[in-house]
This record gives sequence, structure tokens and C-alpha cells, in this order.
Amino acid sequence: MPARLKVLTPDQLATAAAAADTKALVKHYLAVLEERAPGRSVEVRVPPFAAVQAIPGVRHTRGTPPAVVETDAETWLAVATGRTTWAEALDSGRVAASGERTDLTPYLPLTGEQA
Repeated sequence: MPARLKVLTPDQLATAAAAADTKALVKHYLAVLEERAPGRSVEVRVPPFAAVQAIPGVRHTRGTPPAVVETDAETWLAVATGRTTWAEALDSGRVAASGERTDLTPYLPLTGEQA
């Protein structure tokens, strides 16, 4: 996992949530996704904070990945924490997803025992 992304400890996560630290929360949930769905077939982007390659499948090495998910921080945190579903975010246009394997439903929400 890139040094810029790390899963926060429960105390760090609680502190970030209490402080509404969007950057820390976005990076935390991207790191959790990377741990739960290791791979490099889909790039998940949450500008301007971070991006991660995850999901098993064909490895991407150069240029624009064949599968990309992009959303804003508020939407990413909503789907990551289960406040909204992947389908709702996609249907509303708050998530842009193109290419194979971009349905993140099997991996969401990213909260709970594994987070």
C-alpha cells in the first residue's frame, strides 16, 4: 500500500470523524478498499485527495486504466460508510464508473470489523 494511504486505528478514525477531517477519512476508506479488494484492475479516484488501484483482475501498468471510478469526497464517504448505496450514488450521477469490474457493491460498505 502506498505510504500516503493507511488504514487508521480505531482511535485515529474516531478523531478524524469527530474533526470532520475529510482528507484523512477519504484516504482511510481508500486504504480499506485496497486491503479488502487487492488488485490493480480498477482505479478509484477521489480528487483532490487520493486514488487507489484495487479489485482483482487484469493488472494495469501504464496510461489511463481501462476501468475507472471517480467521485467526490462526500459521495465516497457516504458509500464507504453505508449512508448510501453504490447503486444510488451511480444512478444519481455522483459516481462516474467506466470499464469492467467497476461495481464496488461487493466491497461496500467499508465499515465494521474489517475496517
